[in-house]
Amino acid sequence: MAFSKEHTYTIDDIYALPEGQRAELIDGQMYMMAPPSRIHQKLVNRFSQKITNFVDAKGGPCEVYPAPLAVFLTADNTKNYVEPDISVICDKNKLTDKGCNGAPDWIIEIVSPSSRKMDYSLKNTLYSNTGVREYWIVDPEKQRTTIYRYEDDAAPMIVGFEQAIKVGIYEDLEITVDDLLKK
Repeated sequence: MAFSKEHTYTIDDIYALPEGQRAELIDGQMYMMAPPSRIHQKLVNRFSQKITNFVDAKGGPCEVYPAPLAVFLTADNTKNYVEPDISVICDKNKLTDKGCNGAPDWIIEIVSPSSRKMDYSLKNTLYSNTGVREYWIVDPEKQRTTIYRYEDDAAPMIVGFEQAIKVGIYEDLEITVDDLLKK
């Protein structure tokens, strides 16, 4: 749910929300966040486990953060604030006690009925324009994942949950969403 478009909101408005209320800020517009479903949370948990286990086994600089992690995508940190379902950040200089300053390398959003337009449209544009390397939209209702690899400047790929998806930022990581749901 968006607030009035006649008003431009800032990060101060996000921090002024009552305890327990969550919202995201995109181009100065505030969007309230509904509580996630059980399947949504299961996918966030399983994706986070799978990616973290891979990173731990391989070593390297990347860190995996499930929501809520404050991500400030632009340098001024006032008009864009998101909490991606999963953020993979490979530049530790972007990490502070407040969250991530700059674009994560890989973002995964799990679509909820209330977030469909945000995930497919607003966030896709925002992530593309702010330096995110890879963006996955995991859609449980449609049983498919849409993958954007912005670095490659290629058309998005749409993959069914039963198919393995090769991760773009890691050459040797594949994820099959159905396998995550079966566990």
